[in-house]
Amino acid sequence: MRVAAYALRSIREPYTAVQYDQLICMVLRSGSFEAGVRRSEMKKYAYGAGEIILAPRHVEQWFRTDDLHLLVVAISDAALTAACDGGKADLRYGPKLVDARVGELITAVNAERIAGFPNGPLFLDSAEQELAGALVDRHAVRRRSAWTYRGGLTPARLRRVVDLVHAKVEDEVTLDELAESVGLSTGHFSQTFLKSTGKSPHQFVLHHRIERAKQMLRAADVRVLDVAVACGFKTQQHFARVFRELCGASPTEYRQEFLR
Repeated sequence: MRVAAYALRSIREPYTAVQYDQLICMVLRSGSFEAGVRRSEMKKYAYGAGEIILAPRHVEQWFRTDDLHLLVVAISDAALTAACDGGKADLRYGPKLVDARVGELITAVNAERIAGFPNGPLFLDSAEQELAGALVDRHAVRRRSAWTYRGGLTPARLRRVVDLVHAKVEDEVTLDELAESVGLSTGHFSQTFLKSTGKSPHQFVLHHRIERAKQMLRAADVRVLDVAVACGFKTQQHFARVFRELCGASPTEYRQEFLR
């Protein structure tokens, strides 16, 4: 997944473009643009902050805007193909896409961007798979096949994944690495892993790291910063935020309560 924020200002003379990547955009600041397949038939769209645009692909369009600030997320064809169980996904153009789940995922990606991507590539890989699945389920002309993943990972495969998460607790781990450890595609792995654990790969890794952090915090002489680094967090601030979200207390508060 590629993520970027753009400020499009003063594109007053219409120009044509063909978009080959599948883009989904969130408006960051109220604005508007005009677009159409013919210059004489351009339509104006006004947006408020937080509204979503599902961009068309392989269609030549005229475009013009005075001031538009966008978060742009590019979803790979591999993720869309995996969401279709190996088929092809043709998504409907959505100049104003209304979908609560897609909105939640895009908002989470934007928050990750603003924070400097502290969760690493696994977060973006997992978000891409979830976005692709949500778009294919709700906004595809050709939907995924009726076949679904009926079961989760076998115990042996699940153990290999858990062992890899244990081994790389201090380092970044990617969705590709986790899927390769059990010989599955990323899309198939994400689906079956969720069935096995009730968590996405990213959520599972975070919970595992926080459980290790709780064990380390029970020692009074270990610095919180050292705990954060040993559990794979890039900064102490990010560690403290995730710890509070999952445990309802800061690392220091947790340690004090345990020692009491």
